[in-house]
Amino acid sequence: MRNIKLVIEYDGKDFNGWQRQHDKLNIQGTIEETIKQITGEEVELMASGRTDRGVHAIGQVANFKTNSKIPIDKFAIAINSNIKKSILIKSAEEVDERFHSRLNCKKKTYRYIINNSKYGTAIYRNLETHIPIKLNVNKMQEAVKFFEGEHDFKAFRASGTSSKSSIRTIYKAEVIKMPEEKIYIELTGNGFLYNMVRIIAGTLVEVGLEKIWPEDIEKIIRSKNRENAGKTLPPQGLYLLNVDYN
Repeated sequence: MRNIKLVIEYDGKDFNGWQRQHDKLNIQGTIEETIKQITGEEVELMASGRTDRGVHAIGQVANFKTNSKIPIDKFAIAINSNIKKSILIKSAEEVDERFHSRLNCKKKTYRYIINNSKYGTAIYRNLETHIPIKLNVNKMQEAVKFFEGEHDFKAFRASGTSSKSSIRTIYKAEVIKMPEEKIYIELTGNGFLYNMVRIIAGTLVEVGLEKIWPEDIEKIIRSKNRENAGKTLPPQGLYLLNVDYN
């Protein structure tokens, strides 16, 4: 039995999230069905984590077990030739049988993209979130550093999460001013709660609008109260950027 690790890119706008569902188009089921077409086997694709409806990935990682004899250098080509163009297998690698994409994950990096121009964009409207009011990026950059370290992120957790503990560690948190009036919010951590990145991004927007001050972030974290944090920003601005196993 071989264990195959895939690195996957996808445009989430056409899908009802990662998780397999019988009645809705989803990423896991679409890839599993394509693997069945080329190997003749039913497989279970285990991801580093689920992404929600409309969320994108540049470096999602998943693995599956197979008895297929297809050469490893042909796997990505075979899947890409038979799957929807909004999903791309960037690489396929044979790994140790004990490797598990979720259980062995050490760090994940997410990026949230804000278009801060006056009118936004038609072409990229499903790939970023438009906020027409000018944001104070310097204040956002000051505020984001309060998220670094180990904290109880209960105030940044949406209802419906299955996680027993809301304690997570953020290793690196940045707000980056990009060309063409784009703002990137990037967070690297050992794990993220349901909608945590989108709520943190929404809270940083409140800072950018000068509705709350950077130092208020510390108080919001300590409060453990969801009502004190910002709104949950829409899914189309969110990307799973990278999954690290080292």
